[in-house]
Amino acid sequence: MDRRPLAAAVAALCLPLLARPALAHVDYVTDPVGGTVDAVAFVREVLSDPTNAALFAGATVVSVAALGTYLRYRPTVPDLAVLRETLASYDDLVPWMLRLSLGLPLVGAGFQGYLFAPTVSFDPAANPLLRLALIAVGFFTLFGLATRFVTLGGLALYALALAVDPGVVLAMEYVPGFLALLIVGGGRPSADDILQRVAATDGTLYGRVDRVHLLKGWLDERTAPYRSAVPAILRVGMGVTFVYLGVIQKLADPARSLQVVEKYDLTAVIPVDPGMWVLGAGLLEAVVGLFLIAGLLTRFGAAVAFLLFTTTLFGLPDDPVLAHVTLFGMASAVFTLGAGPLSLDRWLGDAPAGDRDVVPAGD
Repeated sequence: MDRRPLAAAVAALCLPLLARPALAHVDYVTDPVGGTVDAVAFVREVLSDPTNAALFAGATVVSVAALGTYLRYRPTVPDLAVLRETLASYDDLVPWMLRLSLGLPLVGAGFQGYLFAPTVSFDPAANPLLRLALIAVGFFTLFGLATRFVTLGGLALYALALAVDPGVVLAMEYVPGFLALLIVGGGRPSADDILQRVAATDGTLYGRVDRVHLLKGWLDERTAPYRSAVPAILRVGMGVTFVYLGVIQKLADPARSLQVVEKYDLTAVIPVDPGMWVLGAGLLEAVVGLFLIAGLLTRFGAAVAFLLFTTTLFGLPDDPVLAHVTLFGMASAVFTLGAGPLSLDRWLGDAPAGDRDVVPAGD
């Protein structure tokens, strides 16, 4: 078979990315700076100030004491138990949450002309195939039509884009989202669920025509053993994203982060040294990410993540909203599912009776 047409199509999709540099999330709201700041020297300089050192030490002591108290006593609060049981009853809607949070920004990316991350742009008029691919993956994901196959296409498109432009790593949250959908499918409500039910019902006219959607039941059975891993895939994926935001973007690149503090006059919101702002934000995101990866205080970590995203959107008016829709969906899914069986929360015996180990496929 002649593969030249396929190679040409792939090249047409990826060619506009060749000239794009790797960028960080702070690039959404700041311009490049002339020089760089050594991260170790920056932290040393910030903490050399007695006020900053006292604030850092106090916050560390309070945080460690609060965590130690929780791990020592872990009191059972009836309100929290009811909340957990209620959230666990929504677990069959997680595929729908993920489809919305992946599909909407992909449709927007196709129309606005960027590939996964807003900093990796292309000209939609000059690259109609790339635009069509993003919009198609987005719409099919939203509708829940051929979800698992479209998910594979989305993963392949992300991998191709990442191979050409490392800047796509800024949108790494798409990977755990796609992987989770690959396991659980479209769930309900979805076109796959509707068509599969009609096709599987004896005597239906549609069932005589569409035998393909009967494949959904077979795929649900084959992926069932892996559904218990979905909470871990989502929380680890979001945790890695937070560690990246805190360590790579802020602590390892303080010059750009200081520019954000100055641009939005954040010291007027919380009157501390600008360096302390950057250090505190970076450490907070890194710690939240590590807790999510370990599955410790998972729902609390997801709630903090959601709060941080919300604060960013309202505090930074020119921050691209679509760029964070996927992270909002991920945080919502993790908050709903909890840590899952592969976590410190479960090992510590904090899994409430309402939590399930398996995410339903929506059947």
